[in-house]
Amino acid sequence: MIRALVVDDSAVLRRLITTVLSSDPGIEVVGTATNGREAIARVDELRPDIVTLDIEMPELDGLGAVEIIHRNHPRLPVIMFSTLTEKGAAATLQALSRGASDYVTKPSGAGSVHESMARVREELVPRIKALTGTRRMVPQAPPPVRRRLAGELARPQVLVIACSTGGPDALCTVLSNLPATFPLPVLVTQHMPPVFSTQLAHRLDRLSPLAVREAADGDAVLPGTVLLAPGDYHLRLARDGVAVRARLDQGEKENFCRPAADPLFRSAAQVYGRSALAVVLTGMGQDGLLGSRAVSEAGGYVITQDQESSVVWGMPGAVAGAGIADEILPLDTVASRLISVATRQARVPLRT
Repeated sequence: MIRALVVDDSAVLRRLITTVLSSDPGIEVVGTATNGREAIARVDELRPDIVTLDIEMPELDGLGAVEIIHRNHPRLPVIMFSTLTEKGAAATLQALSRGASDYVTKPSGAGSVHESMARVREELVPRIKALTGTRRMVPQAPPPVRRRLAGELARPQVLVIACSTGGPDALCTVLSNLPATFPLPVLVTQHMPPVFSTQLAHRLDRLSPLAVREAADGDAVLPGTVLLAPGDYHLRLARDGVAVRARLDQGEKENFCRPAADPLFRSAAQVYGRSALAVVLTGMGQDGLLGSRAVSEAGGYVITQDQESSVVWGMPGAVAGAGIADEILPLDTVASRLISVATRQARVPLRT
């Protein structure tokens, strides 16, 4: 049974979240709190498996509370509740950088309480189960990586990255450690709604030596530039004469996501073939599996984050488990390895 603590200063939302979670046979709401200070005390008292935490609260807000909770209980997953606004998105990204594991947006515009509950159930319950499942999981020996001769590998011409739960922080770690001279264009799909993706691009641009921006349809794909898929749009690559351009569309969701990683990875395989370099970072679900297979079958190179450093080893674990990964790496080594592979300064494959 997963033991949850619900923290929100709104009695209506506390009751709604508590009702939704209590209706799941695998979740027990062991307590509630109305502000950050009370939340900190309740965590110490109740020792829950997971916390849902509002951002805007009296006395001590969610930003202050999550920092203290994470410092005192670093392995305790915390899911933030945020508004779908520019201010809410910026605050949520701050919370993620301070130790929050994931976030959901508050139900707004729903026509009824029933619809609000359904939306919260759809977004919150899978995250709770994924995050607590990761916490309880005993790390397994990594699956075998592909073995290929260095002569089989072409010099990469593009880097595509996919991530979801835990992704914003993982992206910060990777992109902030790539130099301004990194020779490849970089394209990123992070599962994130509109407004949030804009704020993430701004934050990554401040932290990375590379220029980071939200992709626009028709953008040239150039070295030294990171293009991030906008919320609610798939990002793909397309050849335009000698140039390659970013293409955005609102095609059907894949893996219940838009943007999704698979369309980006498939297009990279089609355009760049064996010169595509793909990275799958932390995230729920299996998005990126089919796209990574396309990259691999085209002769490209696939790297995944390892289980121990992932917030959720769903996406990278699916790729690794399928035997598609050329390397399975801790997060803090991914950037240096990308530099080596992109410039062919190291022998590949790294593992034997």
